[in-house]
Amino acid sequence: MDWHDDGIIIGLRRHGETSVIVEAMTRSHGRHLGLVRGGRGRRHAPVLQPGNTVDLVWRARLDEHLGQYQVEPLVMRSRFLDSAAALYALSVVSGHLRLLPERDPHEALYEAATVIFDHADDPATACALIARFERALLGDLGFGLDLDACAATGAAADLIYVSPKSGRAVSRDAGAPYADRLLALPDFLRNGGTSPMGADLAAAFRLTGHFLERHVFEPRGLSLPDQRAALLALAVV
Repeated sequence: MDWHDDGIIIGLRRHGETSVIVEAMTRSHGRHLGLVRGGRGRRHAPVLQPGNTVDLVWRARLDEHLGQYQVEPLVMRSRFLDSAAALYALSVVSGHLRLLPERDPHEALYEAATVIFDHADDPATACALIARFERALLGDLGFGLDLDACAATGAAADLIYVSPKSGRAVSRDAGAPYADRLLALPDFLRNGGTSPMGADLAAAFRLTGHFLERHVFEPRGLSLPDQRAALLALAVV
C-alpha cells in the first residue's frame, strides 16, 4: 500500500532512539500518522517541525498499519518560533484538527489550515481565519450553524444574532425581545470581508466557542485550549 500527498505537520512523537512518528493533516488522506526513520537526525529535524507543509509518500504492507513516511519540504514556516501569535494559532488549529477521525479526508479544512498558517503571525487576521475555520469544523463534525436565514421569519437580511440552542441565525427585529439571550453574529463570519474589528473577533470566538464546547469538547471531557483566548487577547489589544 502507498500514496503520495502533501500535508501539514501538526505533531511529533519520539519512537526509539532515532525515529519519530509524524502526525500530519494531509490534503486527500485526512489526519494521518507515519513513522520517519532517522527523523531526529540533523537532516530531518528542520523539516519535521509543526506548521511546515511537506511532500509525503506513505508506504505500508497493509492499509491498517502505521506505515512509514518519506518526507520532503514544501513550505518551511520557521518564523513560528519567533511569534507568540503564530505559536498560539498553530496550537489551536492543530488541536482542532485532532478532533477529526483519523484518515478521514477534509480537504476544505486542510486548505483553511494552510491559509491560517500562512498568516499566523498577524493576530487579528489569524483570529478571523480561525473563527471561519471553526465554523467549517463544526459543519464537518455534523454540528453546522445555519446562518443563511432567520429562524423565526425566514428573512435573509439583517441577521445579527444566533440562537445558542439551535445554532440558527435570527434577524434584528425578531431577536430584539430576546437580545440578552442570543449570541451576536458578526457579519464577517457569514460574508467574509477583511479586517474585522476586535469586538467582532471576540463575538465570533464566543459564537463558535459556544458550539464547540457544547457539541465537541464537553462530550469528550475536554476544554477549549487556553491558547485560543491568548491569541484573541493579542488581536483585541
